[in-house]
Amino acid sequence: MMARAWTLTSRPQGLPTLDNFALVDLPDAPLGEGQVRVRNRWLSVDPYMRGRMNDVKSYVPPFEIGAPMDGGAIGEVVESNAPGLATGDLVQHMAGWREEAVVAAADAHKLPPLGAEPQAFLGQLGMPGMTAYWGLFAVAEAKAGDTVFVSAAAGAVGSTVVQLAKAKGMTVIGSAGGAEKCEWVRSLGADAVVDYKGGTPLVKALGTAAPDGIDVYFDNVGGDHLDAALAHARARARFAICGMIDIYNSAEPTSLRYLARVIGMRLRLQGFIVSDFMGRAGEFYADMGALLAAGELKREETVLDGLERTPEAFLALFSGGNKGKMLVRV
Repeated sequence: MMARAWTLTSRPQGLPTLDNFALVDLPDAPLGEGQVRVRNRWLSVDPYMRGRMNDVKSYVPPFEIGAPMDGGAIGEVVESNAPGLATGDLVQHMAGWREEAVVAAADAHKLPPLGAEPQAFLGQLGMPGMTAYWGLFAVAEAKAGDTVFVSAAAGAVGSTVVQLAKAKGMTVIGSAGGAEKCEWVRSLGADAVVDYKGGTPLVKALGTAAPDGIDVYFDNVGGDHLDAALAHARARARFAICGMIDIYNSAEPTSLRYLARVIGMRLRLQGFIVSDFMGRAGEFYADMGALLAAGELKREETVLDGLERTPEAFLALFSGGNKGKMLVRV
């Protein structure tokens, strides 16, 4: 039976639709020297993938029309032609959006022995978790006593930021959409939660939640959230700009109506990509492993079953269809 993969059939205008994707059979791929065949168990879908659907230069190449798409995945080695990887090993790699892949052993990383379920390494212990960790501590230089505002606090990255900030002695304000998600963010330890679907303008809601202002903003959203953070930033506040899902499907720019405060308040806004910190993965696993062992980390996953549902899972990211990490179980 041939393995299947998702391809992009056309470049979306605005929000993608299911018509932009096609499920195709993959030709059998022989195993070369230093390669392994991996049967995928878990697939990740992430907001950054929307940018790869545009034919523009960016920090990661665009998807090719008609070629198998890719992304984070956890799979089992079913055939190996590489020392150090054996049949049955669970590995993390980037040949997702498909049932099976042949990858170089150098690109298939054994899961660290942290005692967590395999799919956790696509979320809190993987790229989203690393994004949260390095964005908070290395980019924003957050420290005990800081007041931190986190947008998309019920998502994979944001929910980890909330917990890391609380574990390190910070006051945390999260933003989430709807009562259920807001309550979950509170359960993670957030000191206050702003419901961006609650009808109160974000600038006003954040002012109520943080009357003395914020020292750190972790931005996953852009748009009105970034405006609100600029409006309430304290002197020398640091912004870690991770994502702007608010504008991924729109050509309309964010308003930045409070941008002039960057000058008077001496604000620092820094964008970053998680790959900037891949060389420090050992530090990340050591610290996260200790927090995990101490019971200080919770995680939530939204799981859709079946390769067929991968585009559906991806599109749900843009309508708030996930609590925690969005995953596909193959």
